[in-house]
Amino acid sequence: MDKTGDNNYTRAIKQLVAEDRPREKALAIGVEALTPSELLAILIGSGTPGESVVDLSQRMLQNYDGSLRRMAMANVDELKSQFKGVGDAKAITIKAAFRLAKLFSEECYEPELIRSPEDAYNVMRFQLTSIPHEEFWVVYLNNAKRVISKDCIAKGGITSTTVDLRLILKNAIVKGATSMILYHNHPSGTSHPSTSDDNLTKSIVNAASTINIPVIDHIIIYGNGFYSYLNEGKI
Repeated sequence: MDKTGDNNYTRAIKQLVAEDRPREKALAIGVEALTPSELLAILIGSGTPGESVVDLSQRMLQNYDGSLRRMAMANVDELKSQFKGVGDAKAITIKAAFRLAKLFSEECYEPELIRSPEDAYNVMRFQLTSIPHEEFWVVYLNNAKRVISKDCIAKGGITSTTVDLRLILKNAIVKGATSMILYHNHPSGTSHPSTSDDNLTKSIVNAASTINIPVIDHIIIYGNGFYSYLNEGKI
């Protein structure tokens, strides 16, 4: 294959040797052998005049420092504006692939029973890891510590004024819950709760105690980790 010292040299897919073509490579040795950029190239399907789909996919990943998690947080408009040749169809295909991966991960890793903070984390880790804004959720459990329902209570800046305590308690009663777990995410990657987080947790714990449906944990999900109020002795 012809090589040059020009870093800007781009190649059309048809000019690549068979081993370098993502689809042909997948057929020959399996999709497991493909790199993230090659997988992305298959999704995108085509490049632009002067830039192959492989080069486009590599450039897209490089823009997010090679992080699929960061790319997953980009919305359709961002993908379209950042990358020439990416329109509605390609951007939506990329977002759909990330969504499908998230649903698959939830199905594979969600525990049947909540026995520990780690189990609690796995219930919502994929839902709350790759979104660019804060969300507050409550997971309601039955006597066997099985999940009855997952309810999104608030989106955006999470404070005591945006989280409806009455809704949390009403849902617990209507769903027949015997306990609940609180969740929210820190898109910034901050690993510890703020004073506002602590105050909100205390308010919900106190309110839930009046109907004898205890809050057994509050999980804060950040990056690839989590903070547990139970683990830290704060519940």
